[in-house]
Amino acid sequence: MTKFDLILGGKKVGAEQYADVLNPATNEVVGQAAVATPEHLDQAVQAANAAFATYSRLDDAALRDNCNKVADVIEAHAEELAKLVTLEQGKPLDGLGSRFEVGGAVAWARHASSLSLEPEVVQDDNEGRVVVYQKPVGVIGSITPWNWPLLTAIWHLMPAIRSGNTAIIKPSPYTPLSTLRLIELIDSVLPDGVVNCVTGGGEIGGAMSRHEGIAKIVFTGSSATGSKIMSGASETIKRLTLELGGNDAGIVLPDCDAKQIAEGLFWGAFINNGQTCAALKRLYVHDAIYDDVCRELTAFAKGIVVGNGMDAGTHLGPIQNRMQYDKVVELVEDAKAQGGRVLLGGDADGAGGGLFYPVTLIADVANGVRLVDEEQFGPVLPIIRFSDIDEVIADANDNPNGLGGSVWTGDLEYGRSLARRLECGTAWINNHGPVRPDVPFGGVKRSGLGVEFGKWGLSEYTDLQVING
Repeated sequence: MTKFDLILGGKKVGAEQYADVLNPATNEVVGQAAVATPEHLDQAVQAANAAFATYSRLDDAALRDNCNKVADVIEAHAEELAKLVTLEQGKPLDGLGSRFEVGGAVAWARHASSLSLEPEVVQDDNEGRVVVYQKPVGVIGSITPWNWPLLTAIWHLMPAIRSGNTAIIKPSPYTPLSTLRLIELIDSVLPDGVVNCVTGGGEIGGAMSRHEGIAKIVFTGSSATGSKIMSGASETIKRLTLELGGNDAGIVLPDCDAKQIAEGLFWGAFINNGQTCAALKRLYVHDAIYDDVCRELTAFAKGIVVGNGMDAGTHLGPIQNRMQYDKVVELVEDAKAQGGRVLLGGDADGAGGGLFYPVTLIADVANGVRLVDEEQFGPVLPIIRFSDIDEVIADANDNPNGLGGSVWTGDLEYGRSLARRLECGTAWINNHGPVRPDVPFGGVKRSGLGVEFGKWGLSEYTDLQVING
C-alpha cells in the first residue's frame, strides 16, 4: 500500500498516523495519507514564512516563469495525476472527467503567467507623485474540497505563486492523494517552502484559519464550513476568499427547442455527477414547453452510462463519499413522498459495493420541497413548472445561495435582461456552469466572499500600498 507523506519545506515528512483513502467505485483502499498534527502545521507555517522572505522579492519575470514551470510539470505527469484523481474521487478518466480536470489545471497555470500586477500611477506632476502598488500578503492557507481536488488546488495556488506569496494547502481527507502528488511535483520546480501540504480532517483546517502565521485563507466548500472558517479567521483579521455552496437555478423560456437544449441542460446539471458547486441544481421550465423538456431530457439521460471511472465508456462515476450518498438518498425519498414524479432513476442501487446512484430526474415538485430548497450535490435534478416570469424569478432568488444561474431562450437580449435579475455571481445564457481563467467567478449571499480568476482574483492575494511623495 502506497503511503503519501506531508510536504513541508521542500521535504517529505511522515506522520505517526496514516488514513486510508477509499475508491468510491469499489470501496477498496487506494492509498494512505499522512495525518498532520498541529505541530506539522506549525512546521509548514514556519517553512512558508521563511520562503516568503525571499520569494516575495522575486521580479515579475521570475514569478511568470514559475507559473509556466508549474504548468510544464503538471503536463509532464498528466496521466499519473488523472488516474490518481479517478481512483480517489471516482470520476471517469475520459469525457468531463479526470483528464479534463488535469487539462484545466495546466490551462489555469499557464494563464496565471499572463496576468499582471502593474503599479497604478494616480498622480505624477509638479505637485507630487502618487503610486498604488499591489503587494503579496504573506502565507496563503488553502483548503480544498473533494469534488475537483486537483483543479481547485491550482485555482487556489496559482494566484499565490504569481503574486509572490507562499502557501500551505490542506486537501479534503476524502481526496488527498492527487494533491499530495501535485505538491511534490510543484516542489520539484519551485524553491523549498513556497508550497507546502498538510493533510487531515477539519481540525487542521480550523487551526489554519486561526493560525497567526497565515495571512489569508482561500476556501472552497460548504457554506456551513465557510462560516466556521470565517469565524476562526476573525481572531487574526485574515484576508478571505470563500467560494461556497450553490443551489443554481435554470429558467427555460417557452421559445426554446426542447430537443436542442436537452444535452446542454443535462451536462449543466450532471457534470461530475452533479458534484459541482455551480452545477444546475433546480430547473424551472415554462408550462408551454414543460412536458417536452421532461421527455427530451429523460431520453438523453437514458443514454448515460454510470460506472467505474477506470472503465472505458463510463460517463458518470459514483458519489464520492457515504455521507453525500446518504444525503442524496434522503432528499430523493423526501421528494417522492411530497408528490414528486420520478421520470428516471430514483432508487439506490449500490451495485458492486460502490457508491453508485442512478441519474435521477424528478418532475412536479416546487419551492418548499427539500430537493428544491437544499443543495443536493449529486446526480439528481428537480424540474419545476412555471407560467409567470416574475414569479419564477422570485422563486429562483428565494434561496440563501447565490452562486450561479441560467436563462435558456432564443431571444438573447431578453434572456440577458432576465439574467440580470437573478441574484447570483454568474448568470449564463443557454449554458450553465463553464468557467474561464480570465473571467471573475464568485458568489453572493451565502455562496461566498470575494472572487477567483483573472486580474480580479489575483488582486485578492495582494494588499494595496500607496507611495505618496
